[in-house]
Amino acid sequence: MPNDDDIGAWLTLARLDGIGPHAQRMILERYRSAADFLAASEQHRRAQALPDRVVTAPRQMAAAEAAVRADQDWLSAGDNRAIITRADPRYPPQLQTIPDPPAVLYIRGNPDLLHEPQIAIVGSRSGTPAGLETATDFAAHLAALGLVVTSGLALGIDTAAHEGALVGSGKTIAVMATGPDRLYPKQNADLAERMTQHGAIVTEMGVGTPVQRGLFPRRNRLISGLSLGVLVIEAGIRSGALGSARAATEQNREVLAIPGSIHNPVARGCHALIRDGARLVESVTDVVEELRGAAEQHAMTLATPKAAQPAIDAQSSKVLDPEYAAVLGAIGDNPVRFDTLVSQLGLTPDILSSMLLNLELSGHIAPCSGGRYQRINNRAGG
Repeated sequence: MPNDDDIGAWLTLARLDGIGPHAQRMILERYRSAADFLAASEQHRRAQALPDRVVTAPRQMAAAEAAVRADQDWLSAGDNRAIITRADPRYPPQLQTIPDPPAVLYIRGNPDLLHEPQIAIVGSRSGTPAGLETATDFAAHLAALGLVVTSGLALGIDTAAHEGALVGSGKTIAVMATGPDRLYPKQNADLAERMTQHGAIVTEMGVGTPVQRGLFPRRNRLISGLSLGVLVIEAGIRSGALGSARAATEQNREVLAIPGSIHNPVARGCHALIRDGARLVESVTDVVEELRGAAEQHAMTLATPKAAQPAIDAQSSKVLDPEYAAVLGAIGDNPVRFDTLVSQLGLTPDILSSMLLNLELSGHIAPCSGGRYQRINNRAGG
């Protein structure tokens, strides 16, 4: 983990005017660290074929000192806080693969969740009752399967997704476009507080950064970048949720959309996405089917819970680990409830959720109504 001096250099880099994510990427392609860049002579920086604004940016270091101190004071002011730089092993590896990863992440809550497989659920701030119910139900079921639900903490569909994920002790991540000391919207203060205990709140913006319309596209690329795919539930044709979908396409993430009535204006964005090639989703099973390939593709990047690893091996070998065979045997051919499996198998809910997710991704089981699971083939080997 970087020491305080290292963190200070990264924070300084992030605070320099004109040094956004694209410039940070150029810098780190030429220098081993933020400290090396800041310590280099202007002549040396110019020799690296960097844009002039990047070459001269360290002249602002003194002016950035107060902002850097504010960041460090925020970090030390409370529990469940973290500042993670690109040199930190806790930095989410999936963000390293996007074209413009942030140099610094500010986190309240559990930073380890950023390494876990995530599904982004986004949509309109003015969702219909049916859309809000759909977002809640999908998030609850996907979180029960072990996926972390990621969204933007906005009112409407985002809020419903976060709330749904928290049902049954699921995990959820909110990505904000403000500083870590600012909450937007304020109506979600209670939700945000619960998320710091059962999830995480993430931003790349430094302390004191207010709400600015131009920062939401940067937020959107992180929502998609952290996730295996983006599920859009109700979005107008100019909805910001479509920005997350566009970012997902650029980042080679899956894009999924739930259709709606042709008379519903907040369904038109979803219909446009489907016309452009997004997967039409009608059930949680559709989401799992679409993410199966993405999960395999990112298996070497995403940190998989140890208990879930044998299912990935089973996908290629066609033979289940004995622990997974026991779960499959307990499910049998008739639908069985999650809590029944917990009691019967003696597994903790989080481990069982991860195992069920992998069994579903590998095509062994399917979710049923009422939080139940049913075996759909007999590949357990005996």
